[in-house]
Amino acid sequence: MGLIDFNKLPVNTLVGADWKTFKRITAGRTVESGYKTKYVLTKGVCRLMSLFASMQDNRYDKLLRDKPLEHDPLFILGHWRSGTTFVHNVFACDKHFGYCTTYQTVFPHLMMWGQPFFKKTMSWLMPDHRPTDNMELAVDLPQEEEFALSNMTPCNYYNFWFFPKYMQEYAEKYLLMNEITDAELREFEQVFTKLIKISLWNTGGTQFLSKNPPHTGRVKELVKMFPNAKFIYLMRNPYTVFESTRSFYGNTIKPLMLQSISSDELERNILSVYAKLYHKYEADKACIPAGNLIEVKFEDFEADAMGMTEKIYRTLNLPGFEEARPAIEAYVGGKKGYKKNKYKYDDRTVQLVQENWGFALQDWDYHLE
Repeated sequence: MGLIDFNKLPVNTLVGADWKTFKRITAGRTVESGYKTKYVLTKGVCRLMSLFASMQDNRYDKLLRDKPLEHDPLFILGHWRSGTTFVHNVFACDKHFGYCTTYQTVFPHLMMWGQPFFKKTMSWLMPDHRPTDNMELAVDLPQEEEFALSNMTPCNYYNFWFFPKYMQEYAEKYLLMNEITDAELREFEQVFTKLIKISLWNTGGTQFLSKNPPHTGRVKELVKMFPNAKFIYLMRNPYTVFESTRSFYGNTIKPLMLQSISSDELERNILSVYAKLYHKYEADKACIPAGNLIEVKFEDFEADAMGMTEKIYRTLNLPGFEEARPAIEAYVGGKKGYKKNKYKYDDRTVQLVQENWGFALQDWDYHLE
């Protein structure tokens, strides 16, 4: 258990942003009175930590900038709370994969310089399990890269954690990529490529393993960047996803936000973004080359993780399954006693999901459990 309670963080994750990114994210946004102390502390720590960013940039320019990627990435897609973390952890057992770590999500500019010191400090302070679902947390464990990207560029959907009143605006621009400018798209591509190269350097992998729900809305852009990228798309019972997402967002946003949002407004945004993301993926998945996409129900993966993992390797023609099998079996076997959150669907939840996400229930053939 870490020394700092996640729900009582005196700063938010923007402490790890470079100064230019911090200023661009917060420019023109209102920090409400109840959050000004958190903002000032975050700003101060960010300003101090940013002094070290140039050291990493110099090392990156010398070692990695012009180094080509050996393989296009493997992307794990799906709405938040669709089981992407478990699948990510399973595939990360294969050491040919490299990934973004939990430490990197907060301090992406302190990877190639100063990491041992800052990582040790972060490990000392952070909790050992996620407060939202009891999943294991550790500085070197694989983590979704969107938080890292949010500290590297303002062209990022996760700005909504800090300024939730603009959630729909951020979704249109940086999740669905509908309103992103050409300059912003180029910046996103450059920053994401930089993150991938540093992640592979850090973990020793040769192929980047991405688990990042926001990428579900960026399939078209990702295929343009990486024409032979592989994709795993996870589906999960929408009733469970709604309950879990509402709980996850409600708990996670509190220590991060710099302005308030009501529970009702957050719920409406969840319902809206899910539908937009679903339809965007369905429209864009046709651009993925044949043989590079597999769609999986998380319930099937959970019931037979080893069998489904092998099927995914075979379907996507991924190398290294036999070599990784012992490590995967050990990880999957160690999770058999893991206790998941259990959800009961009240009448209101059932009505909201059926009215707003009925298309997913029908297309994926899900019913009340």
